[in-house]
Amino acid sequence: MAIPPPPGPGQPQHPQYPQGPYPSHQVPYAPWAQGYSPYNQPTPVNGVAIASLVLGILCFLPALGLVLGIIALVQIRKKGERGKGMAVAGSVLSTVGLALWALLLGTGGLSDAWDGFKDAAKENNSTFSLAKGDCFNSLDGSLEGYAYDVDTVPCSQAHDGEVFASFQLPAGSYPGDDRVTEIADDKCYALEDSYAMDAWAVPDDVDVYYLTPTSQSWRLDDHEVTCVFGSVDTNGTLTGSLRKDATTLDADQLTYLKSAQVLNKAMDSAPAEEYVEDDLPGHKAWARRMTDALDEQIGLLTGHRFAAKASPDVDSLVTNLRSARAEWAKAAGATDVDTFYDHYDTGYTLLDAEHTVYVRQALGLATTPPEYDPEGGSGSGDGGDGSGDTGIQV
Repeated sequence: MAIPPPPGPGQPQHPQYPQGPYPSHQVPYAPWAQGYSPYNQPTPVNGVAIASLVLGILCFLPALGLVLGIIALVQIRKKGERGKGMAVAGSVLSTVGLALWALLLGTGGLSDAWDGFKDAAKENNSTFSLAKGDCFNSLDGSLEGYAYDVDTVPCSQAHDGEVFASFQLPAGSYPGDDRVTEIADDKCYALEDSYAMDAWAVPDDVDVYYLTPTSQSWRLDDHEVTCVFGSVDTNGTLTGSLRKDATTLDADQLTYLKSAQVLNKAMDSAPAEEYVEDDLPGHKAWARRMTDALDEQIGLLTGHRFAAKASPDVDSLVTNLRSARAEWAKAAGATDVDTFYDHYDTGYTLLDAEHTVYVRQALGLATTPPEYDPEGGSGSGDGGDGSGDTGIQV
């Protein structure tokens, strides 16, 4: 359709179309509708309506979504803005969201959902769901510093660590990094013998490590400490499981190692004063504990029926332990330092590690005593073994 030119000077105005005469075959020009001209901007969409719709769809803060929807409807009516449909939809969806939240609160579903979230967060921020007996590799090959994830692998493969125990710290506020480390250190070393009962079978380069909660994971109810065996060698790895407990030992091995641990515990209770003359009463009390432990150990060994192959060696060990028990009893009753030393030296010698090698060989246990640790105290690495080892060497 052509647009007629404006009337020229002196041209008469059409009575119906004052802008000029039109030929009879032409149709009058109709003006453009609003919105086409670049000088006419479209009516804006109300931003509050958009926000209400978004909150309604996400079902997030439904009460706020409903309030925003009502505000948007009022603004649209006053300002002539677009977005009424969005405001209505946001209000309806937010109303439905409010009803769902009320239902969850009334039935406990919201609490269950939150508990599930916390459990998932705990799993992702604590000890990676490692269980007793699991072997794993850390991401950087180290068991020190912060760990963000680990890869569980078969214990038959080379690995960085093996989990031997775990325990929960008491509830309450976070104790602090130093206190958590102190508790983990004490408890993990106390638990290692229940997993690796045959201390002689643990390599000398293996030490105890632990995974502990952080102040951040503590807020998500992560209170678990995981105790781990790992190599002290920076580039060292472990191969094979160190587990020696009721799940892997036969009855003869288990009885022998339980009796050994009784004596180990007493041996580890030696007084802090190294020299008898500095604390004779303390050393006499220790000798009494050793006497009681030897009585218990002898009772465990004689109360069990060992296989015929091991019985002669067990009987020989029991005879030796009875002789040692007599010397420790005399040391406990000593009236002076010299008398104590005389009986202590004899009793200690009778508990030398070499006296148990044949029994261990007959029972199929490790036969090489661990290296003596000068800082390990006066303990022995095995029942009836006076090697001075207190368990795992560090």
